[in-house]
Amino acid sequence: MSQHRRRRAPARKPQHRYALAGGAFAVTVGLGVGLGLWASGGDGTPAGSARTASRAPSPPSPPDSGGTSPSPSRSYPLSQAPRTIPAVRSHTAARGPGWRPAHGERVVVSDASLADEGKLIAGELGLTYAGEKNDVRSGDVRLALSGGEGGNPESYTMTVRGGRVTISAPADAGVFYGTRTLKQEVHGGGTAPEGVVNDAPAKPRRGFMLDIARKPYTVGWIEDRVRELGDLKYNELGLHFSDDQGFRIQSDTHPEIVSANHLTKAQVKRIVDLATSRHITVVPEIDSPGHLGAVIAAHPDLQLRNASGVPTRGAIDISKDESAQIVDDLLDEFAGVFPGGYWHLGGDEYQALTVRDPAASYPQLAAAARKAYGPGGTVADLATGWLNDRAATVRNHDRTPRAWNDGFFRHTSVQPAKDIEVAYWTGKEIGARPPAEYLAAGRKVINYNDEFLYYVLGQPQTFVYPTGQRIYEQWTPRVLRGTQAVPARYDAQILGGTFAVWGDRPNAQTQDQVAAGIRMPLRATVQKLWDPGKPELSWTDFKALAGRLG
Repeated sequence: MSQHRRRRAPARKPQHRYALAGGAFAVTVGLGVGLGLWASGGDGTPAGSARTASRAPSPPSPPDSGGTSPSPSRSYPLSQAPRTIPAVRSHTAARGPGWRPAHGERVVVSDASLADEGKLIAGELGLTYAGEKNDVRSGDVRLALSGGEGGNPESYTMTVRGGRVTISAPADAGVFYGTRTLKQEVHGGGTAPEGVVNDAPAKPRRGFMLDIARKPYTVGWIEDRVRELGDLKYNELGLHFSDDQGFRIQSDTHPEIVSANHLTKAQVKRIVDLATSRHITVVPEIDSPGHLGAVIAAHPDLQLRNASGVPTRGAIDISKDESAQIVDDLLDEFAGVFPGGYWHLGGDEYQALTVRDPAASYPQLAAAARKAYGPGGTVADLATGWLNDRAATVRNHDRTPRAWNDGFFRHTSVQPAKDIEVAYWTGKEIGARPPAEYLAAGRKVINYNDEFLYYVLGQPQTFVYPTGQRIYEQWTPRVLRGTQAVPARYDAQILGGTFAVWGDRPNAQTQDQVAAGIRMPLRATVQKLWDPGKPELSWTDFKALAGRLG
């Protein structure tokens, strides 16, 4: 089995929301319906358009307006919804010229907190960032906070009218996603179509996880993935940086465990800062009590040994206080390196619990369990207690803990803390439980389904490289294990999903081959996290769209 392995500002004072004028002729393309991009060609005809409910004949080109944007009128064809990845969920069509970037036009903001978003989109589209302005000019792109209380901070409204664009949202994350839509519209067809986009993700967690412990990646490669993830509206980057093969980030508390090929803290800060600017939370993982081979190599006295004295690969002896101390030292240290709100504790594949009789094979663990939990204490109880203690450590840093589903054990007197989220990846572990069992217990789950979302280098055992087409056509966030979806009543407990790259055979692909191999799976995954319904586009059209968008 594979050893698998925002900055979000609160809404500020109410801002002006710019809406489509009541006089404009409009229709609505609703949630999950018709995707297309109307881009005026040189003769006024729609370019790159997809299926629409109706389309007026293309009129002759409007007369030159002398630099002023013509008002929407019936002389223009009815716009089509923009084609983006992920697809927008609602577009109210209208008749009008749309918006196309031109040299000298401005990006303005209505709140200083949107400066980063404004400067980024201005640079990407060749516009001038003008800062906070209240005046209105032809060609403006305006970013604004809508001041809505309690709204989804990742939702946004984008209005294209009269040759101007306004993107407004309850928080800067939503504004950022609106700028991603605008960027894709322009790159895909040249013009943002007239009308109003109302958009929001179905799932709040949209992640990509990278195993840098077994296969190191360069800082530049990781930063390129951050930019790619941001443009696709992902909001999590998981870094699995500790495993049997390496500990890949500089440590000041335990420098003796760090691999020769590692990232410095300054390099990690670069990655974290870039991710933050793209509203991506970096989620670190120091896996324990298994997968600690790099730590054990420097502290062999902490390695778990069975009753015959044979060492157990990657497993730390959780009956020893020193084991807890070194892991907590690292958790405390790296809480200062990764300021995001989540922490992955691992918890999977502890080899002491994969043998027929853990108590007989590891009597020291059984003795520690009885001491801690009474005569009926088991090795599984001790492992659960370990997980809870590590969760308490990261909780002290205001982090929400997460653990792999095979770190949760059946029939234990000690129960995992209720706030530990389940990263569900497999149904193959000993004593495997179907995902509905976790959901029925009220747990929140993140989908890492190894059937669809695991890109395991070298394809060991039964793993095969996932394809974007299979994800696009067969997977949804409710498909947590295998190919079967859990009942719809559990949908709200499924927080989202994560596509994961594991380095089991690190030399099987270069990092550039990995980037190419995950390109379409990443796009398919985020489409289904943003809108889990059946996509409007066929896979062939979706793939072609991805090619146009770059």
